Amino acid sequence: MEKIAFFGTHSYDRSMFAEINEKQKFGFELINHRSFLDEHNAVMTMGAKAVCIFVNDTADRKVLELLKAQGVELLALRCAGFNNVDLAAARDNGIRVVRVPAYSPHAIAEHVVALIMTLNRRTNRAYVRVRDGNFSLNGLMGFDMYGKTVGVVGTGRIARCLISILKGFGMNILAYDIYPDQEYAKKEGIRYVELEELFAESDIISLNCPLTPQNRHLINRDSIAKMKTGVMIINTGRGPLISTEDLIEGLRSGKIGYAGLDVYEEERNYFYQDKSGSIITDDNLARLLSYSNVVVTSHQAFFTREAMTNIALTTLQNCADFFAGKELKNEVKPQ
Repeated sequence: MEKIAFFGTHSYDRSMFAEINEKQKFGFELINHRSFLDEHNAVMTMGAKAVCIFVNDTADRKVLELLKAQGVELLALRCAGFNNVDLAAARDNGIRVVRVPAYSPHAIAEHVVALIMTLNRRTNRAYVRVRDGNFSLNGLMGFDMYGKTVGVVGTGRIARCLISILKGFGMNILAYDIYPDQEYAKKEGIRYVELEELFAESDIISLNCPLTPQNRHLINRDSIAKMKTGVMIINTGRGPLISTEDLIEGLRSGKIGYAGLDVYEEERNYFYQDKSGSIITDDNLARLLSYSNVVVTSHQAFFTREAMTNIALTTLQNCADFFAGKELKNEVKPQ
C-alpha cells in the first residue's frame, strides 16, 4: 500500500480524501499533518513517496531537498496554483510536481459575485444592524449593477464563468489576458483591452489570474492612480497580486471605494486557522478588517462540495498515475 503524506489538512480535507480514497478504491494510506509544510516538518513524511500540499504550504529549494532526502518522489498540489513551489528545485531533486488544474470554476466565479453583491448592497452590515434592532437605511445605499463596467483580469475557466454571470446582470465586460482569445471575445460580446484602459474604464475590477513574477503587485500605487474614483477591487486569485500597503492608501484616500479579498498577501499565518482567541498582530490585515467598505474571506472561494470532490478525485488519480508509471497529464514543469 502506497503512502501519501498530507500537510496543512483540516477535518474537511481528511474526510473528503478518505471518502474518495475508499469509494474509488485507490487503496492509499493517507497520513495527515495539521501543520503547513516547511523546513521544520519536511522530515515528517513517514516513509511516503508522495507528499500532498495546498496553497499556504512552502516548497522552496530547502524544503524540496529535505523531501528528497526522505525519499519523496512526487509533490501533489491539491490546488491549481503552484507559485509556492520552486519548480526548478523540484526538477533538480528529481521530484515530479502535479496539480489540480480545474476543480470548480463555478465555485470561485460565484464567490466573486457574492463579494461584489455584499460590498455593493452592504448586506453584511445590514444583517448585523437588524439583529440589533436597527432598521435604519443610512449608509446602506448601493448601485445598480446593470450597465456598469467590469474589468476582468485573466480569462481562464473561472473568469469565463464569471463573465457569463455578470452578463446576466446586464454589465459591460472589459477583459485583459496576456494571451487574448479574440474568437471567445467575439462570441461572448466582450472586448479585450490593455490594462491601462481596463483600469481607467472599470467600475469593478476582478483579479482572476495566477500569480507570476511578472504580475506581482499588479495592483499598486501607479495602477490605482489610473482607476476611477470609488472603484471596487475583487481579488480571488492570489494575495500578492495586490500591494496591500498601496491598497490601504487607496482606501484611505477614497480612490478605492470597496475591496473584496478572498486572498491576502501575508495570509499564511492566519487563513485556515481559528485566531479568534488571539490578537491580530499583522497591522495591515487588522486595518483592512476595520474598514466597513472591505470584506475579507479566508480563501474560501473554492470551498464547495463539488469542488472538494473534484480536488480529492484528481489529486488521488494524479498519485495513482504516478505510482502506476503512467503519463502525468497534470504535471507542472519549470519554464
